[in-house]
Amino acid sequence: MIIDPVKFALFVGVSWALILAPGPDLLYVITRGATHGRRAGVVSAIGVICGILVHTTAAAFGLTIIFQTSALVFLMVKYLGAIYLIYLGVKAWKDNSIFRLQGSSAGASSRSLFWQGVLSNVLNPKIAVFFMAFLPQFVDQGSSQVSLQMTILGLTFACFGLCFLTAVGYSAGAIAGWLVRGPNYLRFLQRLAGSILIGLGLRLAMTDQ
Repeated sequence: MIIDPVKFALFVGVSWALILAPGPDLLYVITRGATHGRRAGVVSAIGVICGILVHTTAAAFGLTIIFQTSALVFLMVKYLGAIYLIYLGVKAWKDNSIFRLQGSSAGASSRSLFWQGVLSNVLNPKIAVFFMAFLPQFVDQGSSQVSLQMTILGLTFACFGLCFLTAVGYSAGAIAGWLVRGPNYLRFLQRLAGSILIGLGLRLAMTDQ
């Protein structure tokens, strides 16, 4: 098989835990769906995932070159990525903010909402760093198919995200009210995701080239 089944199963579990945790993408989709309707929520979800696909593709091909050509650059990327994942995890544990919906501009078109979703991710360098630190931990770095493995993982993550966020966007009104009334649930998901990110950061720091 192209990807080790055990690593892929672990990737699936970790991906869903991170996707379900409250974050900017979830908040964006719920806000658009709650304020502009179901169509807007679904379109916004598609835009967000298209932005993620740009970063996963860049990570897949860019990191392959790094792995195969420069040990020094690999170490730099590895440790910076590990520090960033741990930072995100600690931040998730410390963040006690309450879920808030922010109003969006009235009368936004589907095209506008789609591109807002795309650009909110494409223009965010933090997302690029995240995928550069996240995806390599589930591939066989000694394989000649590193790019293909990371592309498959990136597409899998995007597919999961699309399924979840389109469902959220379609049901945004009901979900928004439920989330606002359930801060303990949000805090649990935040801390679960935070623990996973810290674990991934430590795991990445101990990874050999």
